[in-house]
Amino acid sequence: MRYLILLSSLMLSGVAVAAAPTDRPPGLKPVPDGAPSASDAPPVTITPSTQGRVVEYRSHGKLYMLKVIPKVGKPYYLIDQKGDGQFARQDSLDSGMRPPMWVVKEF
Repeated sequence: MRYLILLSSLMLSGVAVAAAPTDRPPGLKPVPDGAPSASDAPPVTITPSTQGRVVEYRSHGKLYMLKVIPKVGKPYYLIDQKGDGQFARQDSLDSGMRPPMWVVKEF
């Protein structure tokens, strides 16, 4: 008896999947292919000089980060963290926060 119920439920589920509509719902737009447009990326200005380069990053016309790449030495960043025009130096963009990554259970 159990096999008969199982068999009939499998057959009915197969019919339901086969009867599902294959056309798209109205108002659905296809996903564009390719790279994002230039308007999505923040405006970047690269200023070369004799001592190195300065890369300026702006959002909505406001300068929020500078990357200073000297000819001699390691690059560093000047970041406006509060939006008040006061830039603080950071040697890297790594925050140093490391989430715990141990294995709880494996299947």
